[in-house]
Amino acid sequence: MGQHKDVMTLREASTYLGVSPDTLYKYLNEHQIPAFKLGNRWRFKKDLLDRWIEKASESVLEVNTARSASRPQ
Repeated sequence: MGQHKDVMTLREASTYLGVSPDTLYKYLNEHQIPAFKLGNRWRFKKDLLDRWIEKASESVLEVNTARSASRPQ
């Protein structure tokens, strides 16, 4: 039986997102990703990360759609 984690450590979140811990620290320093500190350690709620991913992918889709529409046929 697998355990479903609602809150992840930085290392778990970096694995989940497929980025290095250094990249995740960069996102944190730039206030680009939802996270909170518990004591002095960063924590990430899985549902907020999922929404962040969805929002980011929608933004990329909108940019790609706009670029396609502006190209001459």
